[in-house]
Amino acid sequence: MLDNLNWWEIGALLLLALLIFGDRLPTVINDGLRMVRNLRNMARSATTDLSKELGTDIQLEDLHPKAFIRKHLLSEEDEQAIRKPLQGVYDNLRADVTGVRDELKDVADAADPRGRTSTATGNTPAPAQRASYDDAT
Repeated sequence: MLDNLNWWEIGALLLLALLIFGDRLPTVINDGLRMVRNLRNMARSATTDLSKELGTDIQLEDLHPKAFIRKHLLSEEDEQAIRKPLQGVYDNLRADVTGVRDELKDVADAADPRGRTSTATGNTPAPAQRASYDDAT
């Protein structure tokens, strides 16, 4: 959460908090920590109640709908059956995009204004002549 703050910014935030809250700062910090503790306890009790109702062990991370369905409702075969048609579409799309990219690369090489043309062997492009300032004047 505070990964993008440096020490000066953290110090400025602490100084600002001290100026705003003054003598009440320790009580505000305690209230904030108590609230976080209560939220954790509520989440823990909710997952425990849900685990009891469903009869399986559920972690807090499992409450995301995709993770819940994948872990508790679908078997491995069901998941593969769902992925199979989509995998074919993905492979076809990837092949089409690769083909378009290769065609665009060929067109860009053919229309290159820097004059890159291949030599008789076709292995290396010929170096382009660079115009100097002296030639232009």
